[in-house]
Amino acid sequence: MFAGYLKIADHCDVCDLDFGFADAGDGPAVLVMFPAGFAVVIPALLLEVAVQPPIWVHMTLWLPLTLAICLLLLRPFKGVLFALQYKHAAEEARFNDEH
Repeated sequence: MFAGYLKIADHCDVCDLDFGFADAGDGPAVLVMFPAGFAVVIPALLLEVAVQPPIWVHMTLWLPLTLAICLLLLRPFKGVLFALQYKHAAEEARFNDEH
């Protein structure tokens, strides 16, 4: 389904289905930000309140963790949204000229 880390292939190698219908847009990124935010912000706040470490400690701990969580979750979330678009035949909204 993927032609790169996040790029959707043009078609399926097995059944030759055209993937031109699917565009997840920013949906996967938004859905990844929520669990990544909870996984990083809550422990960072608890550490700050408990120990009050210097800023470099926060940067050393939380930036790599944030990056790792986002990179690990982004591709599966994009795949799920792609599959949901296919399953539900989702398309761009179209407006009728009828009033």
